[in-house]
Amino acid sequence: MAQTLRPNTAAKNGLFATDGKPHPLQDTLLAVTLVLGVVAFITGLFFHGLHLLSSWAGLAGILTGAYGQWISVTTRERFGLILGLGASAVGFFLGMAHGGLFGGLFG
Repeated sequence: MAQTLRPNTAAKNGLFATDGKPHPLQDTLLAVTLVLGVVAFITGLFFHGLHLLSSWAGLAGILTGAYGQWISVTTRERFGLILGLGASAVGFFLGMAHGGLFGGLFG
């Protein structure tokens, strides 16, 4: 029962650091990946005319999420990154289906 008496370190070390150490780069990549994923998913699903935004935001979210996975330290970071990567990938593919990265620029 000693684990129940352990102090909560999440309040002073960051929301996603469960090992008692701050991870500012990983937390930043997590936030950026989640934001890009939400933007790509929403614009790809509901606004077909914004396929440039959804495909580029999705691609950027995939790249930042992949790098974040590569350097992530804790399970909480990885969980959020997987959510952001999934939303980015769906938004990217929807944007590609509606016109792609350069749709309308070359033809």
